[in-house]
Amino acid sequence: ARRRRRPGAAAPGRQRWRSDGRALRKLPVHMGLVVTEEEPSYADMASLVVWCMAVGISYVSVYDHNGIFKRNNSRLMDEILKQQQELLGLDCSKYAMEFANQDQDQVLNCQSTLKVLSPEDGKADIVKAAQDFCQLVAQQQRTHTDLDVNVLDNLLSSTNGFPDPDLVLKFGPVDSTLGFLPWHIRLTEIISLPSHLNISYEDFFSALHHYAACEQRWGK
Repeated sequence: ARRRRRPGAAAPGRQRWRSDGRALRKLPVHMGLVVTEEEPSYADMASLVVWCMAVGISYVSVYDHNGIFKRNNSRLMDEILKQQQELLGLDCSKYAMEFANQDQDQVLNCQSTLKVLSPEDGKADIVKAAQDFCQLVAQQQRTHTDLDVNVLDNLLSSTNGFPDPDLVLKFGPVDSTLGFLPWHIRLTEIISLPSHLNISYEDFFSALHHYAACEQRWGK
């Protein structure tokens, strides 16, 4: 059962969604929502996804290290659609989302795209990409000197069509992303929050504000 939200955790008025996104100096194009806690909340994760949609984030990835969200993908999607109606009401048609999963795609005139990921989409995907490249070399379609960042990126299937994440919100006490897309988050800003349970919009927007204020120097 869903826990009662703490006082002050209610979402803002609908007129604030887009204005909040426009008020930020920069907004992530792709945000990862990574849960390291043992008991994921479908309702709270759905709220986070809908908030991402509402402020204008184009790509959202949801990940937990036990793969619970991915195994119960339809339950999460049902909760997202419910939260769209509850939080956005009659405006929900303005915030349509594409559910892009490996098994099936559900397209809703999308403005945002969601992928639900598990550990098999992380390190295992890199292993598969390496095996695929070795097979191409064996078939003389590639040589070992062809391997570079772009070639490996093209062989990775878990984020096909997705840019690398600009921002990851990591929820829970574990000081690790626990296998979330290790190849793709080399340049990603990671912000840690204590828990996704009963997460408030204010906590979410505060993380976005922190990201917008960060100056990334790209190793310089």
